[in-house]
Order: sequence, then C-alpha cells, then structure tokens
Amino acid sequence: MSESSAQAQLPPEFAAAVASIERATHRAELTVTTIPAPAKLAPHSIALAADITPQTHSQDSDLGTGRFILLYDPDEPEAWGGRFRVVCFAQAPLEVEIGIDPFLARVAWSWLVDALDTRNASYTQASGTATSIVSTGFGELAAQGDGAQMELRASWTPLEHDIGPHVQGWGELLCMLAGLPPENDGVSLLNARRVAHPRNENAESAQ
Repeated sequence: MSESSAQAQLPPEFAAAVASIERATHRAELTVTTIPAPAKLAPHSIALAADITPQTHSQDSDLGTGRFILLYDPDEPEAWGGRFRVVCFAQAPLEVEIGIDPFLARVAWSWLVDALDTRNASYTQASGTATSIVSTGFGELAAQGDGAQMELRASWTPLEHDIGPHVQGWGELLCMLAGLPPENDGVSLLNARRVAHPRNENAESAQ
C-alpha cells in the first residue's frame, strides 16, 4: 500500500492532526524524526523522537532526548476526555548540585506548562511526573563519579486538531532541561544549571 493510500484511510480528524505535526517548525538545536508508534495504545498514533544536536548548542549545555506520541481514538476513552491524547517525555543530564534541588521537579513542570501556554496550545486533563535521579559509580564505574538526571513524563488531552503548538512546547521543554535558554520571552528564564525559587531570590535580595 502506498503512503498516499495509507493516508487516505486515516480518519480525517487524525489526518489533519498528523499534517499539523509535519508542518511544525523546531528549534535549530533539535533533531526531530518520526519513529514507529507503540502498538495497541490507540487505533491510530504517531510518534516523534528528538535529540539535542551537539554541534549547534554551546559547550556549557547538556544533551537531552525525548519522545512525543499522539494517540487518537474516535471512541473518546473516558480517561482521556477527548479523542486525542498526547504522551511524552523529556530527559537530560544535570549537574549534581542541581539534581538534588528539591524545587527542581516543580520548575521542570512549570517549564512545560509555560512552553505550551506561550504557544497557545489548548489542552485539558494534564498529568505527569518529574523525576530527578542522582547516581554514584562504584567498582569498575568509580571513575564516572557522581551524576544526575532529570526526566519528565507527561500526558494531556489536546482540544484542537492543530498539534503543532503541542509538539513545539515539548521541544522547548527538552531544550530547557538541556540548559538552553527559552526561545520565547513568555517562558521564565531559569537555567537548568541553577534553579531559581523564591527562597533563593529572597536571599539574594537581602545581600
């Protein structure tokens, strides 16, 4: 079956969503590719992979990777609250002193919300987890020393067929986790290497 024939068999609503994803523009630091979507999650789905491109960002920025999956079920699963559902994750290594910051998870989630909001991505029923992992190497891995990693997994129900803004918001989150500055002024400029929160700001203002 040709690609055009396969596209013709897609539900028009999902086909429009796929077309909007294909039209979406991405930051120069991101390499985004289409990958096989997980089977059995929904009648129709499309998946993307993204990686920070080492050659196009500063040496001070960490690398990051992520996945974006759009699910479509015309029967509107009750848990989704709609026919579409986005499932995504973004992951990046961090400096250890940042990885142990208790406010890091909240900041990472706020980056996603801000990135979606500044792109006017309409959605509902958002949920997710932000996990910070600090590791220490022993034995044969002792030379690796200490390391840290942040991973954010999220899902939400888009309220529109235009999924481009949702993809761009996910890409922005990945870039910020990797230590890159936000692309839009509407997103708070918080470097992933130094998490700002009210306690720190108050302490600095008192000096």
